[in-house]
Amino acid sequence: MHLGDTLEKKFPRLTEEQKRALRKLGLFSVSDLLFHFPVRYSNLSEIKKIGDLSHGDTATIYGKVSKLKTKKAFRSKIPMAEGEIEDMTGKIKIVWFNQAYLAKMIRDGDAVKLTGKISSGKNGLFMTNPEYEKMPNMPIDTHDTLFNKNGIENTGFSYPIYPETRGITSKWFYHAIQKIFKNRAIEDIEDCIPEDILKRYHLPSLRTSLIWIHKPRNMKNAQAARKRFAFEEVFSIQLGRQHDKLEYKKNKSFKINSRKKDIEEFLQRFPFNATNAQKKSIEAILKDIAKNAPMSRLLEGDVGSGKTAVAATAAYVAVNNKPFDHAVGRLQTFGSLQTAYMAPTEILAIQHFESFIQYFRHLQINIALITGSGCRKFPSKINPVGWTTISRTQLLKWVANGEIPILIGTHALIQKSVKFKNLALVVIDEQHRFGTEQRRKLVRKNGLAPHLLSMTATPIPRTLALTIYGDLDLSLLDEMPAGRKRVITEIITPDKREETYEKTKKELKNGRQLYVICPRINEPDPEKELALNVKSVVEEAKRLKKEIFLEYEIGILHSKISKGEKEKVMKDFAEGKINILCATSVVEVGVNVPNATMIIIEGAERFGLAQLHQLRGRVIRSSHQAYCYIFADAKSGKTIARLKALKTAKNGFELAELDLALRGAGELGGGKQWGITDIGMEAIKNIKMVEAARLEAARLISEDPELAKYPLLKQKIRQKSGEFHFE
Repeated sequence: MHLGDTLEKKFPRLTEEQKRALRKLGLFSVSDLLFHFPVRYSNLSEIKKIGDLSHGDTATIYGKVSKLKTKKAFRSKIPMAEGEIEDMTGKIKIVWFNQAYLAKMIRDGDAVKLTGKISSGKNGLFMTNPEYEKMPNMPIDTHDTLFNKNGIENTGFSYPIYPETRGITSKWFYHAIQKIFKNRAIEDIEDCIPEDILKRYHLPSLRTSLIWIHKPRNMKNAQAARKRFAFEEVFSIQLGRQHDKLEYKKNKSFKINSRKKDIEEFLQRFPFNATNAQKKSIEAILKDIAKNAPMSRLLEGDVGSGKTAVAATAAYVAVNNKPFDHAVGRLQTFGSLQTAYMAPTEILAIQHFESFIQYFRHLQINIALITGSGCRKFPSKINPVGWTTISRTQLLKWVANGEIPILIGTHALIQKSVKFKNLALVVIDEQHRFGTEQRRKLVRKNGLAPHLLSMTATPIPRTLALTIYGDLDLSLLDEMPAGRKRVITEIITPDKREETYEKTKKELKNGRQLYVICPRINEPDPEKELALNVKSVVEEAKRLKKEIFLEYEIGILHSKISKGEKEKVMKDFAEGKINILCATSVVEVGVNVPNATMIIIEGAERFGLAQLHQLRGRVIRSSHQAYCYIFADAKSGKTIARLKALKTAKNGFELAELDLALRGAGELGGGKQWGITDIGMEAIKNIKMVEAARLEAARLISEDPELAKYPLLKQKIRQKSGEFHFE
C-alpha cells in the first residue's frame, strides 16, 4: 500500500454512499485518510448522569435502553435506528443515522454505556450516533453502582472519534487506518519539518505522530501528536507569510514626510479628540511611510474606534507630498502623491467617498469614486461644494496623469485598466484575503511599491493575528473616542421576549431602525426530522411582519441573494425605506446606518463572543442611545455566564481572547474563515508555540528565501495555499 494510492483502489468494498461521503470530506488517497485526524478520543469523555446533560455536551452515560426500532427518514429514506436510554436521573432519546442495524444488535432492557454528542430539537435533548458498549454485568437498579466506581472502570472508550458525514462512520475510519498501519504504508514517510527544529521543541517525528494521533497508548501520546501537527500547520503558514514579507520589502517605495503641526491641525477637523491609541497608530504609520521600503501594516480596531480617521490622516500626509522627478533628481513643484482606498462593498465605498470630501474639502484637491455602478468626482466644476458623475474613461485618464490624488472604490481599484501615476499609499478596508497576488498588481514596473495599510474591525486573538497576518506589523485601536455612548446590552430569556418587542416598537415610533439577526437562512428540510430548533431569516421575517411589527417594512439579507439585490436592500435600509432588516451575520462587516440603533440577535449561544460584539457594533454609529438584545434559549448556566461577558468586557479584543479560552479554538468559527484546520486552531491557544513557529520561519526564510534546501516544506506550503509564491 502506497500513500498516493486511491481509496477506491485500496478499499474495493466501498459502497457508492461511502464513496460520495469520502469525496464530500475531500478524502481521495491513502495520504488524505492518514491526515484525517480524530476530533477527540472517547476515553476523554466526561461521564454524566442523564439529568445533568446539556446541549453541546460530549458525554458518556450509563443506562438501560428501550423502545428500540428501525425506520427510514421521511423524505430521504435514510435508514436509521432510534430508542431511549434511562438511568436513575432521567431518560434521553438516542438516534443512529445510517446505522439501523444497531437496533438489532442491542435489545430492549440491555445495560449499555454510550458516548456521543448531545443536541437539542423541538422535543428536547437527544444523543446522535453514539458509540456503544454493552455492560452485561452492570446492575441498573442502584444509584450507587451507576455513578460510582463500584466494579466499573469509570472511563469512556479507547478509540478515536473522527469527523463524519452522511454515509460514513467513525468506526469505518478507525478500521481503515488500522489497515494502513498493518500494511506498513508509513514506514518510509519523509518528514517536512527539519530535524533540528523537532529536537529543539521536543516534537515527535511525522511517522510517530501519525501513529500516536490515530492510536494513542495514552493521553500524553495523543497530546504530543496534536502538538506536533498544530506546530507544523502554524509553521507552514508563517513560512509563507515571512516569504511574502521579504519579497514585498525588496521593493522601493515613496518616502512620505510629515510635519507634526500639520497632523495636529488635520486631526482637529474630526468631531472628536484623537484617542491615545489613534495617536500611537498614526505615529507608527508615519514612521513606516517615511522609509524607502514599503509599509505593510494591519490596523485592528472595534467598529467606531476611529480607523477611518487614522487612514485619512495617512492619506492627508501622502497628498501633501510632491512626487519625485527622477529626470532632474528632485521633488516636483506640482502634483501630489496618490492614495487608493479600497472598501469591501459599493455602499461603504460611497460612504467613505462622502466622508473624505468633508475631511479634504479645505485642500482643493480632486477626490474620485470608482465602483461597478459608475464613477464620481469631487469637486464639480458646476458646483464646487458637490460631486459630479463622470465617465470611467475620463476618470481613468485623470488617475493615470496624476490629477486625482485620492481614489476610493471597491476591488475595481486594482484592475489592470486602473493605472496610477504616483500611487504611494493603499488602504484596504476589511479585505482579509488581500494576499501576495493582489499586492504584486500594485508594484510598478520600475519596482516602486505603495505603502500598504490594511484595516479590520474583526476582533481576533493576538496569536491568530500573529499567524494569519504574519507578514504585517500590527497596530491596535483598543479604546473608543471620549463621550461615545456604550450600547445598552441585555440578555433576553424566552419569558422577556414580548417586553423586548414593546421596547423596540417605541424606538421604531421615534424613527429609529432595527436589525434582527438569525443563525440560519431557511427553515430546515423536514426530512432531517431532528433538525435544531434555530430561527431562520426567511421564516422569522414573515413571523415578525404577521405577528409583531405589522405596520413596519421588513427587508431580508443573507448570503444566498445576489450581489445586486444585497446592494439594493442595504441602500433601502440606509435611506429608511426599510424599518427592520432581518439578516444573517452577513451584516457583521457592513454598512454605516446611523439611524439603526437597535439589534436583536436570535440564537445568540450559537455565535462567538467576538462575533456578537461585532454584530452589536452595527448600532453605534450615531449620538442616539443604542440597544442590543441578546435572545438566548440556552438554559445552561455556563452559556448564560459566557454571554454576560458582553456586558462587562471593555473591547472586542478582550472578548476574542475570552472566546478562545472558554469555547476552544475548534469552536471559534474562524478556522474555515482563515484557512486553518481545527488542529491548527489548537495552536492558536498557545502564544509560545505561535511565537516559536514565527521565529523559526523568519530564521529559515532569512537563511534560504526560496527554501531550496527544504523541498518538502516548499511543497507543503504550495499545497496549503496558492497565495505563497516561491520561485
